Amino acid sequence: MKKSSTGKPIYLLAAYLILLAGIFILPDYSAPGYSIIRHTTSELGAQQTPNAWVMNMTFILLGLGSLITGWAALRKFWFHRIALFLFSLSLILVAIFHHMPIDPALTYSVREDDLHSIFASLTGFSFIALAFSTGLVLSKPGARWWAFSIAMMAGVLSALIFYMPQYMGLWQRILFILSFGWMVVVYWKRID
Repeated sequence: MKKSSTGKPIYLLAAYLILLAGIFILPDYSAPGYSIIRHTTSELGAQQTPNAWVMNMTFILLGLGSLITGWAALRKFWFHRIALFLFSLSLILVAIFHHMPIDPALTYSVREDDLHSIFASLTGFSFIALAFSTGLVLSKPGARWWAFSIAMMAGVLSALIFYMPQYMGLWQRILFILSFGWMVVVYWKRID
């Protein structure tokens, strides 16, 4: 595994930094009318959306970075590795099957949008399982509390996306920043 000069895996950190840049810069180069507050990151990668490839490549990098970094960190925990694999694979599939465009007048593949929704949901559920189960094996009480909190926060923010959809872009950005930030920190060291 390629490591940085300090011996730490850097794949997830690099993908996270790309995510942070993409979710705040790419909207200026996306579909007309795109709003950071109202529209999700999936809509940055939507069908017939300018520069969608940037967000979709970011999803792929996040999936691969999570898998590579987490696999090494979770070397002794098979259940966690299964949850990590499902999370990473579904995130990559989110990039392959694209969301419908924000302009409903554009033609798009309903089947592809449906598959995107299925894989986006699987990404959320598998992340919650991964974060919660990681909390069960962390030795420091503060780290356990943080993992359980991240799992609960992911569930609450995901619910807010459906119950307050006028702010779904905001909820999802908070979710991504906290969730992937937590993964970078917790997987930076191997979990024993």
